[in-house]
Amino acid sequence: MRTVYLGTSDFAVTVLRRLAESEHRPLAVVTRPDRPRGRGRRVAPPPVAVAARELGIELVQPESVNADDAREAIAALEPEAVVICAFGAFIREPLLSSHPMLNVHPSLLPRWRGAAPIERAIEAGDTETGVTIMRPTMEMDAGPICLQRAEPIHHPDDDYGSLSARLAALGGDLLVEALDTGPEFHEQPADGVTIAPKIEAADRVLDPAAEAAFLERRVRALTPHIGAFVLLPSGERLGVRRAAVSHTPPPPPSEFAVTEDGRLLFGCVDGALDLVEVQPAGGRPMDAAAYLRGHGAALALS
Repeated sequence: MRTVYLGTSDFAVTVLRRLAESEHRPLAVVTRPDRPRGRGRRVAPPPVAVAARELGIELVQPESVNADDAREAIAALEPEAVVICAFGAFIREPLLSSHPMLNVHPSLLPRWRGAAPIERAIEAGDTETGVTIMRPTMEMDAGPICLQRAEPIHHPDDDYGSLSARLAALGGDLLVEALDTGPEFHEQPADGVTIAPKIEAADRVLDPAAEAAFLERRVRALTPHIGAFVLLPSGERLGVRRAAVSHTPPPPPSEFAVTEDGRLLFGCVDGALDLVEVQPAGGRPMDAAAYLRGHGAALALS
């Protein structure tokens, strides 16, 4: 089948590589423009652009995929299907209705419509998520479904990195299956709709007013791509890469304590969070014992 692929992120790279191996290898890849990235804010291409060049697939990077020139470039290829995965921008009319479209969404729709379905599923403590192949509409992630498959979330082992890798592989396989078999679409159920809003700056903070179990899930939901943090007494951020709920007598909420066996605890409303692996500002990830040897004074422990 003649396809054009729209994607941007690392997740979308995995799906693109699977599609390129199939009989539905894209005629072109459409992705977002190069942007400043990282701490140095150097202009760099999105991951899908790098992958498309490696695969030798024609690359298109319009300022807006909905602009006339982008729509004309897609139409000139006469695709039988436009496939979308983690593109990061809304597809609007008239492009939306110009071609048959399939979207790879990493959740069991209608649960977790929106920008951060993997993070929100982990954070909420869901025991499973999955991938849905659906037809995009003007309402976010509300279009009809043709295929859906579940994937367990392993507690407490899964973080965003491990779960997203499995979901991306599943998404690639499910997309190829949909293109191979052309399954029928059906409308999403009206019940069970939840929204997965974009991760904002406030979502990264480990708020001591929250329960320890929720904070532990938040750490996993944001590791390794975004990162959660606690605020030190100095106001400096201390990144948290791995954490666990502690059953040791806790310090007061927002305060830190070191146990007799050298564990670093952070007090929260119902107990304590064991900060297993941390990352000082500008530093590398390290276990708590290594951090305490070099930075313990920053915690102002009594």
